[in-house]
Amino acid sequence: MYHYVMPRDKKIPNLHRLDIDSFKKQLDYFKSNYGFIDKGEFINSIRNKEKSNGVVLTFDDGLICHYKYVFKELKKRGLWGIFYIPTFPLKYGKILDVHRIHILLSNANVRQVYSYLIGSNLSHFFDKDKVDEFKNLTYLTQKNDQYSLSIKRILNYFIKYKFRNEIIDQLFKKFIKGNFYASDYYLNFENLKEMQSDGMIIGSHTENHMVMSRLSQSSQKKEIDNSFKFLEYKLGRPEIKTFCYPYGGFHTFTKRTQEILNKYGCEFSFNVEQRGITLDDLDNNIQALPRFDCNQYKHGKSSVN
Repeated sequence: MYHYVMPRDKKIPNLHRLDIDSFKKQLDYFKSNYGFIDKGEFINSIRNKEKSNGVVLTFDDGLICHYKYVFKELKKRGLWGIFYIPTFPLKYGKILDVHRIHILLSNANVRQVYSYLIGSNLSHFFDKDKVDEFKNLTYLTQKNDQYSLSIKRILNYFIKYKFRNEIIDQLFKKFIKGNFYASDYYLNFENLKEMQSDGMIIGSHTENHMVMSRLSQSSQKKEIDNSFKFLEYKLGRPEIKTFCYPYGGFHTFTKRTQEILNKYGCEFSFNVEQRGITLDDLDNNIQALPRFDCNQYKHGKSSVN
């Protein structure tokens, strides 16, 4: 699993990302130690519940760096990958809240942002039933300073969604200078069409990149249905219908989520769980397949330099 794979960007200077050279070295490492599974063999293993071996590369969030750097490197090496797209930026031309939080953490003084949030007495905006659960289950494998960790938990997990956009607007107004545009941040449909025609698989990452377990059943259906329908309308029927959970981890979805995915004909979904896929997963866990974060392997550590 990858997110930002890119060189340092002076507009978002402290963004945690995997450098391009490290990405190339990791691909070399995977080739030497594990090999890459052929796309057709992987699809057959999913559909026929058969064991297969090799690395599958997945890329979340529909970021423009996936076209500029990742796709071109994969194409050069004759490799393929699965790219999971949240459709809100494509539909409305706006940056998702989750990525506005990344921009905020990259550009602002995180201690000052944290102090502002705490001083604003936002507790009455919290989803109190979930605070203790999410506090103990989130960002356990990431290396964050205490202020960034608290900010991410507050804005991604604790604040009720109906208040989050307005609160992030306030933070941007106070702490962020300059403008950020969705067209500079995300893949567009021309990118996706080219990538798909060259063998990449395009999957759903919901519409708004929300924690599915925080949503009602009807809202979960809407997130999944809108995303799949919009992608199919723009790109045509996919080679295989696939999904991955925003944020990831068992705390981010429910059995209801998996039932909805089955109903919509999703053939497999990725969770985040640090292990390989087993035959039992293919038989009984098809809507929550495990996958490793790239930082669990050599050359995969994120950098801000």
